[in-house]
Formats: sequence, C-alpha cells, structure tokens
Amino acid sequence: MTRSFDEFGQNKPAFFYFYDALCGWCYGFSPVIHQLYQQFESKMDFEVISGGMITGDRVGRIGEVAGYISEAYRTVEERTGVTFGPDFLKGTLADGKAVFTSVPAAVAMAIAKEQAPDRQVEFARLLQQAVYFDGIPPAEAQGYAPCAEQIGMDGPSFTTMMKDLAYRQKAEEEFQITAQIGVRGFPTCFMKTGDQFHLIATGFRPLPEMLAAVQTVLNQPSVNPN
Repeated sequence: MTRSFDEFGQNKPAFFYFYDALCGWCYGFSPVIHQLYQQFESKMDFEVISGGMITGDRVGRIGEVAGYISEAYRTVEERTGVTFGPDFLKGTLADGKAVFTSVPAAVAMAIAKEQAPDRQVEFARLLQQAVYFDGIPPAEAQGYAPCAEQIGMDGPSFTTMMKDLAYRQKAEEEFQITAQIGVRGFPTCFMKTGDQFHLIATGFRPLPEMLAAVQTVLNQPSVNPN
C-alpha cells in the first residue's frame, strides 16, 4: 500500500475497498462504490487496494475460463445492472487468447494512487470498464493509458511508468496485505474509525445497503468525521 493502515481513521473515518480489476463482481459493484464515494468523500478517506486475484499459477489464457465467465457474467448483469460490452464478450472472451492476469492493472492502480490519489475510486471503475466493456487485453500495459488520461495523467508518461519495477513492488505489497489480513474474496469493504475496523461488505451489496452500513458506523458516538 502507499500508506499504512495506522495512518487512517484517526482524524477522519477511512473506507478500504479491496478489489481486483478482473473480478466480475467488482465490476458490478463499481457503480455502487463510485456513488458511495461521491456521497461520503468529504467525510471519509477512501483507499482502493488491489487484491491480486489472478496471479502466479492462476495466470493463463482467458479461454481456459471462458466457459465459466460466459455463464457467470449473466448473473452479475442481472444482480447488479452493469453491462459487459460486446468488445469483451464477442472479442476478448470469444477469441480466448488474451492472457488473464491481475498484475498490470494493479501496477496501473499503484501509479494512479501516487499521481492522483483523490481519483483512485474513479480509476478503479475505469480499469474495469476497459477490461469488461472495451475488451482490452488485461496483460497489455499500454491498454490502460486511456484510463490514466481520463484522470488527468499524461498517457505516454503513464505507459513508461508501467515499466518501472517500483510500481510492480507497490502492487505486490497490496497483494500481500490483502492475504495477510485474511481477505478471501472480492469485493470486500472495511471502515476504520480510530483503532477500530468495521466490516461493511463481503461480496456485492446494493447501494441502499451500503449507504445504511456506512451511515451506521458514522453515527456511532465515538466517530467524528469533521
């Protein structure tokens, strides 16, 4: 992570969003988390943490999991209201040759968190739209440059930074933290107030439920969001 857990929650509540750019349910959750951010950004710090869902021996051609995705995406659409784009379904997924790996998108997120920390929730959504709507191959780093440009970064500079091993290390650190604290699935959301952690979501939750859960924590007598 770019910052330690200890730095959050002392003066203002903090919201931690553990996600993975290749997680279909996170894609479905992205409009919810974005609206949550828009409503509470003045009351909480938000931190997006890349979980590393597809790393190590899980990395492979998307064709190897195409059968599963072809069925699962319909459930995500029905439950969440998002749409998987034809460029993904009829392009990347149908072709089956693209390498499915979480690492490049996590590196991209590490860069965005350093360069535009207040835009990281938006950037997570853009990354997922790029993969699951626009159909970019997840392993091709240059494919994420338009996402960076949409949050005000210079595309060519961003592409160069994608090759910097320092950001790969930042991404790996986030994977390790995710594993160390026991996050087993995505999306997972916590809030931190002072030294207390509050589990807000394990898996998709609709916006009204998320709003209620966050407000419950904020309404606790010990919480002073400033």
